[in-house]
Amino acid sequence: MPIFTKKDALKAHLQHYRDSGKAIGFVPTMGALHQGHLALVKQSVAQNGATVVSIFVNPTQFNNPDDLLKYPRTLDADVQKIATVHPDVVVFAPEVDEMYDGNTQSKHYDFDGLETKMEGAHRPGHFDGVGTIVKKLFDIVQPTNAYFGEKDFQQLQIVKKLVEKESLGINIVGCPISREESGLAMSSRNERLTEKERKDAAIIYRILQEAREHFKTESIAEVREHALEAFETHPEFKPEYFEIAEESTLETATLKENRKYRAFIAVFLGNVRLIDNISLN
Repeated sequence: MPIFTKKDALKAHLQHYRDSGKAIGFVPTMGALHQGHLALVKQSVAQNGATVVSIFVNPTQFNNPDDLLKYPRTLDADVQKIATVHPDVVVFAPEVDEMYDGNTQSKHYDFDGLETKMEGAHRPGHFDGVGTIVKKLFDIVQPTNAYFGEKDFQQLQIVKKLVEKESLGINIVGCPISREESGLAMSSRNERLTEKERKDAAIIYRILQEAREHFKTESIAEVREHALEAFETHPEFKPEYFEIAEESTLETATLKENRKYRAFIAVFLGNVRLIDNISLN
């Protein structure tokens, strides 16, 4: 399996794929890979002549230094998991200085307001960091298609806006949320949960499913009220937000119109912050 740590070496390796007209698929990750990540890799392998997976814990998208410190780093295990999908998948695992050239700062981006909602409101500077690293990675890999999971739906919309604003000509593919058997959305952060917490965390998806049912007959305010009340009977959870928003703009919805809506949630279980979302239409 080809593994690169230097961007120039990766560019040189990928050039023959471009010269031969083969599509290049790209799956950017921060490592600690789970089956959700591997589902993205499988889709890329099926749809492209070459697939690149980046493994890079990006410091500029963490507004909490403790969160950055605790983020799992499991490169050897990650490489082994990728190899089970296809032995020719290219892995790019650079150091921070390689990506930031010794200046670990994020660029400020205007994503037409997408960056100020939900995650952006609670994690200042987060989407500047996301935009900065995704643009750097896109410039290096120059993919035909790039794959992002819908668990981070706001990030998916941000990346689409980045491609539009920077005229990058990359096809962004949103992929369904991969869930554990309990319904809990797969996340690298799940590894920080105790066995009991991981079992208890299934309530998050159940509340989202209930919200979808309530949405059929009740007002948006009532749906939100039901969701927050449901957490009151589970005091080990500390909801940070529960929002119903229009999919393309992420504007908070107050009245139902002929649009596509999603329910978004962020909640603390112990000291682990979990996010999830569900389509309501």
